[in-house]
Amino acid sequence: MNWEVIIKWLPKLAQGATLTLELVAIAVIAGLLLAIPLGIARSSRRWYVRSLPYAYIFFFRGTPLLVQLFLVYYGLAQFDAVRNSSMWPYLRDPFWCATATMTLHTAAYIAEILRGAIQAIPPGEIEAARALGMSKPKALFYIILPRAARIGLPAYSNEVILMLKASALASTVTLLELTGMARTIIARTYLPVEIFFAAGMFYLVMAYVLVRGFKLLERWLRVDACQGR
Repeated sequence: MNWEVIIKWLPKLAQGATLTLELVAIAVIAGLLLAIPLGIARSSRRWYVRSLPYAYIFFFRGTPLLVQLFLVYYGLAQFDAVRNSSMWPYLRDPFWCATATMTLHTAAYIAEILRGAIQAIPPGEIEAARALGMSKPKALFYIILPRAARIGLPAYSNEVILMLKASALASTVTLLELTGMARTIIARTYLPVEIFFAAGMFYLVMAYVLVRGFKLLERWLRVDACQGR
């Protein structure tokens, strides 16, 4: 193991890791915001309300993220209307293409997590809220969504970790995130073992920090729930 080479290229790998974190942070936060109305509609009893979210979720869960990324990055550029639109400066940028694709992809999974969490809420809690005179919107925002957040948080944390690892696919569209930066360095040094080992350590550290952060959040929510009782 050539440690001198690893130490030499650590700043560049750290730069790629920073871009990876930015990409994942934007995707999972924007995906969560998009998933909330999708998950609520998906849990509706009316078929015409849940049919459109179902189609969206079925498509993005049923096709590989890499295919979706290629469709956005290479496919949209084939349309003149897209190239002439105000969105073209963003859609030709690999960072924003990867961010948009990952956001749409993870939103489908988070929406299903939210749907399952909503359906896992004991009916008695919802009935109690209605018995207190709460309207449906109030019960949704003050009872159902906070309770679903506590139930679905472990699954959401798993989804964030999965998106961290899936972000390596962004290197296929020339984005120099951690994996892309590692491949660029390997093309210069011809030392794949050392560079990929260092990149793997960066991924491991980032995943560990995220896992610990979510565990602390779960513990805080449990304490908060106990205090609320």
